[in-house]
Amino acid sequence: MSQTAFTPSGVLAVNKPQGMTSFDVIAKLRGIIRIKRLGHAGTLDPMAVGVLPVFAGKATRCCDILPDKRKSYTAGFRLGITSDTQDITGECHTVSDMLISRAALEQACQGFIGDIMQLPPMYSAVKINGKRLYELAREGKTVERSPRSIHIQRLTVTEYDADSRAGVLEIDCSQGTYVRTLINDIGQKLGCGGVMTSLVRTRSGTVTLSQCRTLEEIERISAAGGLEGILMPTDSVFAAYEPLTLNEKDTRLYKNGVKLQCNEDKTFRIYGADGGFIGLGCADGHMLRVVKNFY
Repeated sequence: MSQTAFTPSGVLAVNKPQGMTSFDVIAKLRGIIRIKRLGHAGTLDPMAVGVLPVFAGKATRCCDILPDKRKSYTAGFRLGITSDTQDITGECHTVSDMLISRAALEQACQGFIGDIMQLPPMYSAVKINGKRLYELAREGKTVERSPRSIHIQRLTVTEYDADSRAGVLEIDCSQGTYVRTLINDIGQKLGCGGVMTSLVRTRSGTVTLSQCRTLEEIERISAAGGLEGILMPTDSVFAAYEPLTLNEKDTRLYKNGVKLQCNEDKTFRIYGADGGFIGLGCADGHMLRVVKNFY
């Protein structure tokens, strides 16, 4: 009798290269690691590089329930220019010769820290009436969009040259933040405009840039049979939740869908009696129920 081949599960921390879409990375990885069931958390524009968490095998089930969706970026910018894409790759719309001091720039940035409303750019993957905004933008169309609530935790000017009006920002923000739109809005507040010139995502949830590997590194490691050694365990992305280890009887009952008594109302990382990660469970009304299993 033939046996089904074992498919490794876990999180692959990828350092996305410039010029590729997040979907391109997934397609490339399918050919490299020979796993069809792949997903990613947090789309990056083609010009952006950095952290792209890729979920393999059964770990794809956690893409929509990640507890930590915060992002961190290092973004290059230039003031005095606006473009249709809000970055340096787009068609230039306006040019200003207004001089901006570092003090004025830092003061303007302070106004964007905290909870703010942001209008999604036309060159984005947001869908309106079933069509991506970037598809409409490429047709020369502009449609009405609704502002979205985002949170900027940190916005720091780490480099700035007043003569070239070019610099670098360090940003910690919520999921759904468009960094190029943030730079555009800062430029508008200063009265001179601004575009993003580069973007590196340094953190996505619990995954940091130092943990990431290039596609070339992943290809080399996979060819040598070492893929499982670089897959982060699925439960690592749920570190925000308290662990709960079941005894043998409760492990069997829980896996069969039986609700267990629990005195705390919270979400847990559930482990079986053998120490293996089962999934997420939520205690609600003193009963522990399954949120999602990964075994």
